Amino acid sequence: MTDASPTPGMAPAASPVIERMRKRPQFLACAQAPSCARGAVVVQARQRDDGSAVVHAGFTATKRVGGAVVRNRAKRRLREAARLLLPDLARPGCDYVFIARGGAPGRPWPRLLDDVKSALIRLAPESDRRPPAPAPSSSV
Repeated sequence: MTDASPTPGMAPAASPVIERMRKRPQFLACAQAPSCARGAVVVQARQRDDGSAVVHAGFTATKRVGGAVVRNRAKRRLREAARLLLPDLARPGCDYVFIARGGAPGRPWPRLLDDVKSALIRLAPESDRRPPAPAPSSSV
């Protein structure tokens, strides 16, 4: 899941480089980090101290989710959600593990995206969070 080179004639995006996690020790290190469960997904986030700005993303689903076909579908959906959301919401130098829960394979796409987005926002440090938009005042 490495970002592709920019389109000719376009300036490179400011989003961090995103790579896939594939080694078990990386997943185990993230398991010790803070996590956030939202709907059909659990997201674990760990700040690395290696000085690299690369973002690592890993995806997993246990057998409780279903058989191999169902688990693969759940992970494909999480990979696509991460591909769409991590460039905007990921912190450089962080590892993220996305764990599919029971409802992930059949959850409506907008709700799954919302689950992942809200978990990523919740895991962001307080300094990175945007203040909530002010409520419109009604002058009646």
